[in-house]
Amino acid sequence: MIAVLGGLGAAVCWAGAALSAARASRLIGARNVLAWVMLVGFVVVAPLTLAAGLPDLDGRELGWIALSGAGNVAGLLCSYEAMRLGRVSVVAPITSTEGAIAAVLAVATGEALGAGSVVLLAAIAMGVVLASGTESVESGRPRRSTFLAVCAAGCFGSSLFATARVSMALPLVFALIPPRLVGVAAITLPSAVTRRLRLTRAALPLVVLSGLCEVGGFTSYALGARHGIAISAVLASQFAALAAVAAYFLFHERLRPLQIVGVAMIAVGVALLTALRL
Repeated sequence: MIAVLGGLGAAVCWAGAALSAARASRLIGARNVLAWVMLVGFVVVAPLTLAAGLPDLDGRELGWIALSGAGNVAGLLCSYEAMRLGRVSVVAPITSTEGAIAAVLAVATGEALGAGSVVLLAAIAMGVVLASGTESVESGRPRRSTFLAVCAAGCFGSSLFATARVSMALPLVFALIPPRLVGVAAITLPSAVTRRLRLTRAALPLVVLSGLCEVGGFTSYALGARHGIAISAVLASQFAALAAVAAYFLFHERLRPLQIVGVAMIAVGVALLTALRL
């Protein structure tokens, strides 16, 4: 049950992060959005990390921490740039396959899933694709946008799997700090030193909201992944479907029939999976 709730909480938070980051990327550029999002998250998480104290780390744990941080930062940079160049409704379903990638890695490394859970997770993943889909031809530069989204999915999937490993071996906060530490060191500080870091009044609340949602999503996912990486990862990938529904209410974007079918598949799949895991 905790794996289900953790995945759903992450999906809600990451949907908010994606919507706000997409808007901000078109105002100040993908790299600037990532720089501020990482800084906001670092300001929130760093004090908690210092309070927890530095544990003894072996080479394997350091490797998972490095993969968690680098994968998330690279994934965010690719996805922000993809959303700047193309449509969110095209980019989101591609990046949402991160959950399936993390689930495959979990099963490949020994996590056991019942046949019923496998079927329901597959149905939910299909619902994500349908609910996030679009008939429109992507504007901007579609090939580059699609390529970046595929890269983001691979990076995110690896990061999700590594984050779960970190959360199981170390206190929760050490699953949250790696992306923020890597992001501030590799993106925020160099941008500030070279005076390329910029922020507008319109983008300020968007990057703050995105940064807070990223931290909230990682916290929820890390808690859920302690009880089931595959389930939490696939449910977390619902953020794409939730973003499509939110866009309908916030931005008056219409849902196509297939998107409505996808939302229904997700709702039924989540309900059955929750009942199965109780």
